[in-house]
Amino acid sequence: MLEIVTFGILAAVTLVSAILVITRRNAVHSVIWLIVTLFGVAGIYLLQHAEFLFAVQIILYVGGIMVLFLFVVMLVNIDVSLKQARFTRQWQVALGTAILLGAQLAYALYNHGRGLNLQERPMQAAPVGNTQAVGMALYQNYMLPVEIASILLLVAMVGAVLMAKRKFE
Repeated sequence: MLEIVTFGILAAVTLVSAILVITRRNAVHSVIWLIVTLFGVAGIYLLQHAEFLFAVQIILYVGGIMVLFLFVVMLVNIDVSLKQARFTRQWQVALGTAILLGAQLAYALYNHGRGLNLQERPMQAAPVGNTQAVGMALYQNYMLPVEIASILLLVAMVGAVLMAKRKFE
């Protein structure tokens, strides 16, 4: 019962803060609300006994990427961006998309998942050694894809540095 209440609170906090991310006019406030959203998602990972994802969410996203976002937002000239017109011509597309997503949600709730052909699974106990299992899978079964992804990320990082260097010269 406590897990359900905790999940409900974390889901509500995550949803409300995600809405506040896209509705705030101040970019710094949006970044702060995005940090709250990421903390809520990390809490949900912890409730699902995914300790590794919880740690990655906190350390990598909240600790690293959001600090970079905050620095970029503070370095950008916000006064110019606030004076520009926003969302002037896209409201019809946004309304159509919202109606379409609402219809899909209503259809899914009406069918209770029957159209998805999902089979009910018995509840399982949380796996022991979740982080160790992820590490073993990554570096034994999926060693080649992990190495290829790391090389691609390195090439992208070097390319971004070279492009930025040419721009400022």
